[in-house]
Amino acid sequence: MSNLVEELKVLIIDVLNLEDVTPEDIQAEEPLFGEGLGLDSIDALELGLALQKKYNISIDAENENTKTHFASVNNLAKFVAESQSA
Repeated sequence: MSNLVEELKVLIIDVLNLEDVTPEDIQAEEPLFGEGLGLDSIDALELGLALQKKYNISIDAENENTKTHFASVNNLAKFVAESQSA
């Protein structure tokens, strides 16, 4: 799982063009939106599309759990791992 966490950190930086941010700067439990990394709804859309493409997973924007899945890198890693094994 730690490899996936690191992979997701790199993906977030690359997809969202976060200049001056390294994977080490992103804490796995840190909130991705609002406080924490400070991403917004447009970032969520871009990240969601990248995750669907890279990991061949389905993300339902209407699902109540989606916001929880995107809360932190750790939550994203858990969601990706569970989606791929399903």
